[in-house]
Amino acid sequence: MPVQNPGRRLMRHVGLEFVAKKVEGGGHRSTNASLSLTSMIDFLVVTVVFLLMTFSASGETPVAKGLNLPKAENALDMIDSPMVSVVGSQILVDGSPSGNTRAVEESDRMQRIDELFNILKAKRELWKQTHPTKDFPGVVLLQIDQNIKAVVVKSVFQTAAFAGFPNVSFMVNKLPMSGAH
Repeated sequence: MPVQNPGRRLMRHVGLEFVAKKVEGGGHRSTNASLSLTSMIDFLVVTVVFLLMTFSASGETPVAKGLNLPKAENALDMIDSPMVSVVGSQILVDGSPSGNTRAVEESDRMQRIDELFNILKAKRELWKQTHPTKDFPGVVLLQIDQNIKAVVVKSVFQTAAFAGFPNVSFMVNKLPMSGAH
Protein backbone atom coordinates (compact mmCIF):
# COMPACT_ATOMS: atom_id res chain seq x y z
CA MET A 1 0.00 0.00 0.00
CA PRO A 2 1.53 3.29 -1.05
CA VAL A 3 2.07 6.19 1.36
CA GLN A 4 -0.61 8.85 0.97
CA ASN A 5 -0.70 12.51 1.85
CA PRO A 6 -2.30 13.25 5.22
CA GLY A 7 -5.87 14.57 5.14
CA ARG A 8 -9.49 13.67 5.68
CA ARG A 9 -10.42 10.24 4.48
CA LEU A 10 -13.51 9.32 6.42
CA MET A 11 -16.60 8.82 4.22
CA ARG A 12 -14.81 9.97 1.03
CA HIS A 13 -15.75 6.86 -0.85
CA VAL A 14 -19.50 7.49 -0.45
CA GLY A 15 -20.83 8.81 -3.75
CA LEU A 16 -23.51 11.04 -2.33
CA GLU A 17 -22.84 14.74 -2.80
CA PHE A 18 -24.43 15.96 0.47
CA VAL A 19 -22.28 13.49 2.46
CA ALA A 20 -19.15 14.84 0.80
CA LYS A 21 -20.11 18.43 1.69
CA LYS A 22 -20.70 17.50 5.33
CA VAL A 23 -17.35 15.71 5.48
CA GLU A 24 -15.54 18.72 4.01
CA GLY A 25 -17.22 21.04 6.52
CA GLY A 26 -19.46 22.72 4.00
CA GLY A 27 -22.97 23.91 4.80
CA HIS A 28 -22.05 25.14 8.29
CA ARG A 29 -21.82 28.59 9.72
CA SER A 30 -18.42 30.08 10.12
CA THR A 31 -16.73 29.17 13.38
CA ASN A 32 -15.71 32.83 13.78
CA ALA A 33 -18.78 34.58 15.15
CA SER A 34 -18.85 38.32 14.57
CA LEU A 35 -20.42 40.68 17.11
CA SER A 36 -21.90 43.94 16.03
CA LEU A 37 -19.86 46.62 17.79
CA THR A 38 -22.79 49.05 17.83
CA SER A 39 -25.07 46.69 19.76
CA MET A 40 -22.33 45.84 22.24
CA ILE A 41 -21.66 49.54 22.92
CA ASP A 42 -25.41 50.19 23.31
CA PHE A 43 -25.66 47.36 25.82
CA LEU A 44 -22.69 48.62 27.84
CA VAL A 45 -23.99 52.21 27.89
CA VAL A 46 -27.42 51.09 29.13
CA THR A 47 -25.79 48.91 31.81
CA VAL A 48 -23.51 51.70 33.03
CA VAL A 49 -26.36 54.23 33.16
CA PHE A 50 -28.52 51.75 35.09
CA LEU A 51 -25.75 51.12 37.64
CA LEU A 52 -25.07 54.83 38.06
CA MET A 53 -28.76 55.54 38.66
CA THR A 54 -29.18 52.77 41.26
CA PHE A 55 -25.89 53.19 43.14
CA SER A 56 -25.50 55.91 45.75
CA ALA A 57 -22.09 56.56 47.28
CA SER A 58 -23.42 58.98 49.91
CA GLY A 59 -25.60 56.30 51.53
CA GLU A 60 -28.94 57.85 50.68
CA THR A 61 -31.78 55.80 52.06
CA PRO A 62 -35.24 55.79 50.53
CA VAL A 63 -37.81 57.53 52.71
CA ALA A 64 -40.91 55.54 53.63
CA LYS A 65 -44.02 56.42 51.63
CA GLY A 66 -46.12 59.13 53.25
CA LEU A 67 -43.27 60.32 55.48
CA ASN A 68 -42.54 64.05 55.58
CA LEU A 69 -39.09 64.54 57.14
CA PRO A 70 -38.19 67.70 59.04
CA LYS A 71 -35.67 70.08 57.47
CA ALA A 72 -32.32 71.16 58.95
CA GLU A 73 -29.33 73.24 57.88
CA ASN A 74 -26.67 71.34 59.83
CA ALA A 75 -26.70 67.73 58.67
CA LEU A 76 -24.18 64.91 58.25
CA ASP A 77 -23.96 62.04 55.78
CA MET A 78 -25.73 58.78 56.59
CA ILE A 79 -24.13 56.32 58.98
CA ASP A 80 -24.45 52.54 59.15
CA SER A 81 -26.81 51.87 62.03
CA PRO A 82 -30.28 50.44 62.68
CA MET A 83 -33.00 52.70 61.27
CA VAL A 84 -36.17 53.15 63.29
CA SER A 85 -39.01 54.62 61.21
CA VAL A 86 -42.32 55.87 62.57
CA VAL A 87 -44.94 56.02 59.82
CA GLY A 88 -48.40 56.89 61.08
CA SER A 89 -48.76 54.68 64.13
CA GLN A 90 -46.50 51.90 62.86
CA ILE A 91 -42.87 51.46 63.95
CA LEU A 92 -40.39 49.84 61.56
CA VAL A 93 -36.81 48.77 62.31
CA ASP A 94 -34.80 48.46 59.10
CA GLY A 95 -38.08 48.12 57.20
CA SER A 96 -39.56 45.33 59.37
CA PRO A 97 -42.66 45.99 61.52
CA SER A 98 -41.63 46.44 65.16
CA GLY A 99 -44.68 47.60 67.03
CA ASN A 100 -46.95 50.63 67.01
CA THR A 101 -47.39 53.90 68.84
CA ARG A 102 -51.12 53.64 69.65
CA ALA A 103 -50.56 52.97 73.36
CA VAL A 104 -48.32 56.03 73.68
CA GLU A 105 -50.76 58.24 71.74
CA GLU A 106 -53.76 57.07 73.77
CA SER A 107 -52.11 57.51 77.18
CA ASP A 108 -50.36 60.72 76.06
CA ARG A 109 -47.49 59.71 78.38
CA MET A 110 -43.94 58.71 77.64
CA GLN A 111 -43.43 54.93 77.93
CA ARG A 112 -41.17 52.14 76.78
CA ILE A 113 -42.28 50.39 73.58
CA ASP A 114 -41.56 46.74 74.40
CA GLU A 115 -41.52 45.29 70.87
CA LEU A 116 -39.09 47.99 69.68
CA PHE A 117 -36.97 47.49 72.81
CA ASN A 118 -36.65 43.73 72.22
CA ILE A 119 -35.66 44.12 68.56
CA LEU A 120 -33.06 46.81 69.27
CA LYS A 121 -31.64 44.81 72.17
CA ALA A 122 -31.31 41.75 69.89
CA LYS A 123 -29.55 43.90 67.27
CA ARG A 124 -27.12 45.17 69.92
CA GLU A 125 -26.33 41.62 71.10
CA LEU A 126 -25.84 40.45 67.50
CA TRP A 127 -23.44 43.34 66.84
CA LYS A 128 -21.44 42.49 69.97
CA GLN A 129 -21.20 38.83 68.91
CA THR A 130 -20.03 39.66 65.39
CA HIS A 131 -17.55 42.37 66.54
CA PRO A 132 -16.15 41.02 69.83
CA THR A 133 -12.99 43.18 69.79
CA LYS A 134 -14.70 46.53 69.04
CA ASP A 135 -16.62 48.88 71.31
CA PHE A 136 -20.33 49.08 70.54
CA PRO A 137 -21.09 52.48 68.94
CA GLY A 138 -24.69 52.52 70.17
CA VAL A 139 -26.00 54.67 67.30
CA VAL A 140 -29.56 54.44 66.01
CA LEU A 141 -31.09 56.52 63.21
CA LEU A 142 -34.63 57.80 63.67
CA GLN A 143 -36.73 58.44 60.57
CA ILE A 144 -39.79 60.18 61.97
CA ASP A 145 -42.44 62.29 60.25
CA GLN A 146 -42.33 65.94 61.29
CA ASN A 147 -46.02 65.80 62.27
CA ILE A 148 -45.65 62.98 64.84
CA LYS A 149 -46.47 63.98 68.43
CA ALA A 150 -43.51 64.88 70.65
CA VAL A 151 -44.51 62.26 73.26
CA VAL A 152 -44.16 59.53 70.59
CA VAL A 153 -40.73 60.83 69.51
CA LYS A 154 -39.58 60.94 73.16
CA SER A 155 -40.88 57.39 73.76
CA VAL A 156 -39.05 56.01 70.71
CA PHE A 157 -35.91 57.94 71.73
CA GLN A 158 -36.08 56.66 75.31
CA THR A 159 -36.80 53.08 74.22
CA ALA A 160 -33.72 53.15 71.97
CA ALA A 161 -31.61 54.44 74.87
CA PHE A 162 -32.93 51.70 77.20
CA ALA A 163 -32.07 49.08 74.55
CA GLY A 164 -28.43 50.23 74.52
CA PHE A 165 -28.50 52.86 71.78
CA PRO A 166 -27.82 56.15 73.63
CA ASN A 167 -26.56 57.95 70.51
CA VAL A 168 -29.56 58.93 68.42
CA SER A 169 -29.46 60.69 65.05
CA PHE A 170 -32.51 62.05 63.26
CA MET A 171 -32.94 61.70 59.50
CA VAL A 172 -33.74 65.10 57.97
CA ASN A 173 -33.91 66.84 54.61
CA LYS A 174 -30.87 69.08 54.32
CA LEU A 175 -31.51 72.76 53.71
CA PRO A 176 -28.94 74.97 51.98
CA MET A 177 -26.77 76.88 54.46
CA SER A 178 -27.92 80.44 54.89
CA GLY A 179 -25.35 83.25 54.96
CA ALA A 180 -26.96 85.20 57.81
CA HIS A 181 -26.65 84.00 61.40
